[in-house]
Amino acid sequence: LKYALTGDEVKKICMQRFIKIDGKVRTDITYPAGFMDVISIDKTGENFRLIYDTKGRFAVHRITPEEAKYKLCKVRKIFVGTKGIPHLVTHDARTIRYPDPLIKVNDTIQIDLETGKITDFIKFDTGNLCMVTGGANLGRIGVITNRERHPGSFDVVHVKDANGNSFATRLSNIFVIGKGNKPWISLPRGKGIRLTIAEERDKRLAAKQSSG
Repeated sequence: LKYALTGDEVKKICMQRFIKIDGKVRTDITYPAGFMDVISIDKTGENFRLIYDTKGRFAVHRITPEEAKYKLCKVRKIFVGTKGIPHLVTHDARTIRYPDPLIKVNDTIQIDLETGKITDFIKFDTGNLCMVTGGANLGRIGVITNRERHPGSFDVVHVKDANGNSFATRLSNIFVIGKGNKPWISLPRGKGIRLTIAEERDKRLAAKQSSG
């Protein structure tokens, strides 16, 4: 974000408790921030969400204070703990007790960062918007068209982006981010649509001509 130019400056900023990740102050400069984490800098009033761009790189995406109050988490597993209490574990290793019984593995839950409670959830269903979080299509966004079950192997999910391009990836790489076509988080430039090399070249040439 260009706030710190040296490691010392990073340390100074963190030690002054300016940086929050998911609503908690973090002073450890090596603290790992992951996909969907909300980074807040109260001093400047800025909030960012960590997501992928279409090239598969982490992008720090600026968001509104309203959107910084929640994050989306993918459900990794559900189990029954001691005394028969149902538990749910998310992609960022949160354990939540007594989840809604309708929530299943691979669904996405919306978490209020202040309370840590589930406020809403999206089912892993065809027709829902998703982002790819691994593999060759990392960072692409599209609508789930169908799921191929392969017992004993990886389930494959087919996705279609807004330009009508279809691609397939493993189920484990899919992160549902919206119901139908409507995303629950704001998306960075490009809206998760990966251009082909030819399309990128044409776009660059058009930009060059308009500026030249």
